[in-house]
Amino acid sequence: MRRRVVISILGTTLDVGRGGRWRPTVALCQQPNLFIDRLELLHGHHASDLAARVSQDIERVSPATEIRRHIVQQRDPWDFSEVYTSLRDFARGYAFDTDREDYLVNITTGTHVAQICWFLLTEAHFIPARLLQLSPPRDREPGADFIGSHSIIDLDLSRYDAIATRFAAEREDATSFLKSGIATRSRTFNAMIDQIEKVAIRSRAPVLLTGPTGAGKSQLARRIYELKKAQHQVTGAFVEVNCATLRGDQAMSTLFGHVKGAFTGALAERAGLMKAAHKGVLFLDEIGELGLDEQAMCLRAIEEKRFLPVGSDRDVSSDFQLLAGTNRDLAVNVRQGTFRDDLLARLNLWTFQLPALRERKEDIEPNLDFELRRFGEREAQNVTFNKEGRDLYLAFATAPEASWRANFRDLSASITRMATLAPQGRINEATVRQEIERLSLQWRAGDADTDHDKTLAEILGAERIREIDLFDQAQLAAVIQVCRQSASLSAAGRTLFAASRQHKTSGNDADRLRKYLARFGLSFEDLRDRASV
Repeated sequence: MRRRVVISILGTTLDVGRGGRWRPTVALCQQPNLFIDRLELLHGHHASDLAARVSQDIERVSPATEIRRHIVQQRDPWDFSEVYTSLRDFARGYAFDTDREDYLVNITTGTHVAQICWFLLTEAHFIPARLLQLSPPRDREPGADFIGSHSIIDLDLSRYDAIATRFAAEREDATSFLKSGIATRSRTFNAMIDQIEKVAIRSRAPVLLTGPTGAGKSQLARRIYELKKAQHQVTGAFVEVNCATLRGDQAMSTLFGHVKGAFTGALAERAGLMKAAHKGVLFLDEIGELGLDEQAMCLRAIEEKRFLPVGSDRDVSSDFQLLAGTNRDLAVNVRQGTFRDDLLARLNLWTFQLPALRERKEDIEPNLDFELRRFGEREAQNVTFNKEGRDLYLAFATAPEASWRANFRDLSASITRMATLAPQGRINEATVRQEIERLSLQWRAGDADTDHDKTLAEILGAERIREIDLFDQAQLAAVIQVCRQSASLSAAGRTLFAASRQHKTSGNDADRLRKYLARFGLSFEDLRDRASV
């Protein structure tokens, strides 16, 4: 059986016991069915005499109770910071042995500040204990023991059904809020949202949301902010910036601000978005598009809450929480030298991968209803499906060949089109068939573009592609495809220049192709090798 140990602050007023008053620390060791094996008694230097007298009285009423006295000095017992620090230091230095001992913390004595600190330290598991509350007797009869009663408070909420039920309901409300009230069915997605809810409430560390374009990163970031604001964790604004639109001095100025005259056109001082996010949330969408200089400044702003506006020699402070979003694999960008590994390490504490819509097709139906409600609120029109139209659309939307390339943006646009064209506010089979044809054509065209994009990305890398004009990208992708399908450089040249060579008296198609590839640092042999891997 484990020994029972109580940690208690000496009551410098109540434990004096003048006029026959109740003395809680002495009464602690007289409680029926609560034998105390050891009492850890905390007091200041000025109360040493009282502590000695209380210890003697306890020895008379409970001689088997061991008493250990600890000097815990507090100059101002009403100073929250001082009291909390002193009790936390005591807890850190105490050798808890939970295998052999059961701990109680007496919150009856001490100031209200001390009682709050005991609760916080116990609730945060700095002290592995339950709370003990003593109460004086209501009616004292002559000659009766002046003992009173006690109650033990276990902060494990599972012991209290009413509180646990209410707490679970609040958790469910919070996760539903993060999902915009959509009754999502994907177990993986719901588990991720549960984790995000915990992180949003318990942590101020940066959060990185990854996933394809249109997966809902921006919407989720705003909901995280609104949840934190509802919990009174932030008071400032939600500031969102798409990093893909920032380049050069504009990026620095937009994020960090500038002083007047910092560069040509800087006619007035600008605070910048990081300053605007003070006490709020800054969402850097597509953070992988930031330049290396901006990344270095962001890292310092995250870690030190300070940064240097463009053209200024004085730091500016801003206390914000960072949310970041990207559709890239930042680890790949680190290897390519386009993203700082120290910034990724700082962002990577909480990373959540939002799945594409095609990976959670069980959620298409509840999102369909959500989009219809949004359309009704936006356009003041109530639009519904008839049964045949709904069944046809869901069968198409959840089929394996439904690619949903733009994810929820595709779905939202699709519902908007059908709701707008629906006769008398009812989406029927004819309306659905038209939309299915439109989406199918759109996806087929997009798949061809995606194949070209993937080919270039594999060969050149993302940074090099950004240096090539869009016009040249399409042509180069077609040339690479022909080279990979041809047995030799000459054969590829004949295919590519089949029309123009008919009008030339002489020419070397292979040499012409070789020079074209060399403009981009490529060779036919290298392309063939890559194709065979």
